[in-house]
Amino acid sequence: MPFIRKLQRRKVSGGRTASKPPENRQGHTDSPGSALGEDLSTRLDWLKQELKDSSDLIYREFTISSGQRCALIYVRGMIAQDTAQQFIVRSLQRESAQLQDKDIYQFLFEDEALSVSQTTVINDLNQAVEAVLNAGALLLIDGDQRMLTFSISAYPTRGIDEAPNESVIRGSREAFIEDLEKNLTMLRRRLKTKHFKTPAINKGRDTRSAIVIAYLEDVCKPELLKEMKRRLSYIDMDGVLGSAYVEEIIEDNPYTPFPQIQYTERPDVVSAALLEGRIAILVDGSPIALVAPVTLPMLLQSAEDYYQRYIAANWIRWIRYFFVMASLTLPSIYIAVTTFHPEMIPAQLLITIAASREIVPFPALWEAFAMELAFEALREASIRIPKSIGQAVSIIGALIIGTAAVQAGIVSAAMVIIVSLTGIASFIIPHFDLGLAFRLLRFPIMILASMFGLYGLTCGMILIYIHLVNLRSFGVPYLSPIAPLVTEDLGDTFLRAPWWKMHKRPVQLTNNQVRQTVDPRAWIKEKGDLE
Repeated sequence: MPFIRKLQRRKVSGGRTASKPPENRQGHTDSPGSALGEDLSTRLDWLKQELKDSSDLIYREFTISSGQRCALIYVRGMIAQDTAQQFIVRSLQRESAQLQDKDIYQFLFEDEALSVSQTTVINDLNQAVEAVLNAGALLLIDGDQRMLTFSISAYPTRGIDEAPNESVIRGSREAFIEDLEKNLTMLRRRLKTKHFKTPAINKGRDTRSAIVIAYLEDVCKPELLKEMKRRLSYIDMDGVLGSAYVEEIIEDNPYTPFPQIQYTERPDVVSAALLEGRIAILVDGSPIALVAPVTLPMLLQSAEDYYQRYIAANWIRWIRYFFVMASLTLPSIYIAVTTFHPEMIPAQLLITIAASREIVPFPALWEAFAMELAFEALREASIRIPKSIGQAVSIIGALIIGTAAVQAGIVSAAMVIIVSLTGIASFIIPHFDLGLAFRLLRFPIMILASMFGLYGLTCGMILIYIHLVNLRSFGVPYLSPIAPLVTEDLGDTFLRAPWWKMHKRPVQLTNNQVRQTVDPRAWIKEKGDLE
C-alpha cells in the first residue's frame, strides 16, 4: 500500500513548536532540550535517568538508510505497537532512501513520508517526557534537536454499555465510560453544531488528568462560563482521579448535605442540559459527568420523564414528589402522632397500634432509630458485597431481622411497616446524593418529633426550607423556579409540558431562550393528504 497520507493535524510553526513548555512542580520552566544539544545518546541517557525504574518503558533504537540513528520511546500497552513498527519505524527505514540532501523534518512533512496522523514537533525534553506518559510515541533523530510525538494511543478501555444506575425503558442505552475521547464522541454525535465547544485543561501534578468543559457557545451565558473556568483554575493538587474531586472543589456550599452539582453517566442527559445553557465537566478516567448549575426540581427529574408520554410522565412525577416527602417525614410523623397526638388516629387503628406496642420496652424514637440503622446497614451491605448475592442478602436480611424483631418484642409491627415504606420511598429519588441527603436529615427530624411532636416536625421542615432557599448553584437559586417564582420556567417543574409547548429555554440559564420558532402542531390547521 502507498505510504502517502495527509497529516491530519500538524502543530508545527516554522519547524519549531509553538506550544508553551510545561512547568515543573515548583512553578519554574525547565528547558533541558537546548542544553543537551542534538546528540541522540546524550538525550537518551537523560530520558532514561528521568524515567528510571520504569519497566514498561520501551526504547527502540534503529538506523534509517541515510545513516542517521533514531530512537522511538513509548510505554508498553499504551500505544498501538504494530502501528508504531509498521508506519513509523519501517516507513522511515524504507522512505528515507529518498532523503538525499533534504532536511529530515522537511522530508517527513512536506514529502509526507509517514502515514501517521496527529504528529507534533517539540524541542523541550520536559514536553517529551509528558508526551510519553500521556500515551504518545516519541521519535528522536541523531543530529537534530527537534523531536516528533505521535498520538497512537491504544490502551485497553471498557466497552460502551447501558447505564447501570440510570436505566430507562424507552431512552438511549449508552453510558459514559472511562475513555474521555469516546465520551466526547458520544456527545458530539448528539450535538452536531459548530457551537459545541470542549476546551480542556490538565490538573493534578502527578496525574495530569484532562478536564473538559463542554458547553454550547450560543446558549451558555458567558458569565457562567467565566465563573466555571475561574473555579477550575484554583485546582492545584497531586492528583485528580475522578469527577468527584472536581465537584467538591467547585461547588458553592461544601457544608450542606444537598448536592449542588448533578452527576450523570448518560450522554443524553448531558446533551439535554447543554441545550438548556448548562455546563458539563468531563474528567479523563471517570465515567461520571458533572452538570452545573443545578436546582432541586432538576434533581427530582428522571431521564424517563422525557421519553414517556407527558401524561404518564406527570403522573409518575407526582408519585415521586409524594414519596420524596414520605422518605423524609414518614417516621417522624409516626413518632409525633403516637407519642403526642394519639387523638389524630382513628380509634380502631389506635387500638391496633397500642396492642402491637404493648410488649415493646422502648419508646418510638428508639424503635425508629434501631430499624433505620439496621435498614441503612443492609442497604450498604447489599452495595459492597458481590452483586450475585447482594439482592438476596438484602431481602432475606430485612425479612429475617424484621420478623425476628417483632416476635422478640423489640420493635412493633407498625414500626417495621413504616421503616419499610420509608426505605422504598427513598429508592424512588432519581439522584443518589439527594436521596442520601434526605436519609441523613431524617434522623434529626425524628429527634425533633420525639421532643415536640408535630410542632417539632414543622420547625424542622421550616429550617430545611430556609436552608434550601439560601443555597445557590453557580448563582442560580436552588429552589428555582419555585423560590424565587419564575412563571416562565414552571412548564417543567411540577408538571412536564408536552414538547410541542416547550417554546423557550429556562430564563435563568441562558440569554438565548428560543427553543422552537414555530408551532410544531400547526399541521392540524392544514388539510392533509389523508383527509
